[in-house]
Amino acid sequence: MSRILAGPFCTMILGDLGAEVIKIESPYGGDETRRWGPPFINGESIYFICVNRNKKSIAIDIKKPQGKELLMKLATESDVLVENFVPGKLNSLGLGYESFKSVAPHLIYCSITGFGQTGPYATRPGLDVIVASVGGLFHITGPEGGQPCKAGVAVTDLATGLYAQGAIMAALIHRMKTGNGQKIDCDLFSTQVSSLVNIGSNYLNSGVEAKRWGTAHESIVPYQAFETRDSYITIGATSNDGFKKMCKLLTIPEFCADPRFSSNEERVKNRKTLISKLSEIFLKHPTEYWLRVFDGSGLPYGPVNNMEQVFNDPQVIHKKLVVDLEHSTAGPIKVIGPAVTFSESINKVRSPPPILGEHTDAVLSEVLSCSTQEIRHLRETKTVC
Repeated sequence: MSRILAGPFCTMILGDLGAEVIKIESPYGGDETRRWGPPFINGESIYFICVNRNKKSIAIDIKKPQGKELLMKLATESDVLVENFVPGKLNSLGLGYESFKSVAPHLIYCSITGFGQTGPYATRPGLDVIVASVGGLFHITGPEGGQPCKAGVAVTDLATGLYAQGAIMAALIHRMKTGNGQKIDCDLFSTQVSSLVNIGSNYLNSGVEAKRWGTAHESIVPYQAFETRDSYITIGATSNDGFKKMCKLLTIPEFCADPRFSSNEERVKNRKTLISKLSEIFLKHPTEYWLRVFDGSGLPYGPVNNMEQVFNDPQVIHKKLVVDLEHSTAGPIKVIGPAVTFSESINKVRSPPPILGEHTDAVLSEVLSCSTQEIRHLRETKTVC
């Protein structure tokens, strides 16, 4: 019972791992991302396609008594329910955790919200861009001295989906030991604040206020992207030995002898001077030249790739991270496959994203044992589609 990104991302990961995922959607348009575009492929939203593989879609009007009854029946046959409604909304419909627990005490009920179930912000809409703003991510993202920037993808949503997936797996282990289901509360705001990691810790323990550093690192120098003659390259010298190695490759041994750059602490203090000198050097040659210089050096480095370069990267191809699928209406599509591999378990793309209500009849008949007459009645009353 989730939509947009955090919940669907969580359930997609579970689906990759082998879970049978039944996506409950409204008959009146379904998941909002089905309409998010362009781009579309034969009318199908590419945004929806990216996080809804390995799922079955059943369209139910959850406001109707028969719709609620179907959900309760599904709960008795299911291990986990994931929802991301505004706090209190499902309770008002008689579909809160306690209602499900009364008929399915084994159920793990995972609720994903913007700001949590309680507190002064609980009823606020919790979109990624808003939570990233309130939770401090925008304050530390963007060019030094420039305006705050959002990340290129909704990282707070994605991190919340990962938190939810991990919490569900932990709850399943807990149920194996106790036999009890439970409610899990995940929210984007808590995820974002927890994701401040070292930046948040710097403030809490040293009173150091954060700022925007562009691609640079607050505590390590050099560790950032440098402009080359034709694009950019990212370099990280995270230790003194690494800095010496970089100086040797750049044929600037005098930098190693300079007391201003003798340690990371000194390099952080003299950041502007060092970065200015390194920037002049990197501008002398194109990125490909520098990639050859650093190849095999043991230093962390890489180009700043665009999408074409990413998906033609030999490592992406080697890892088989792009999977081809045949969609029932969009035709041939490509999705980015799972990021994790197992020596024994299965983690793979098994089926394309569903069209709205594609599996309604199958789920009703195979999972809930509804008769043909019952399904016909549910359709006639517009409880399902």
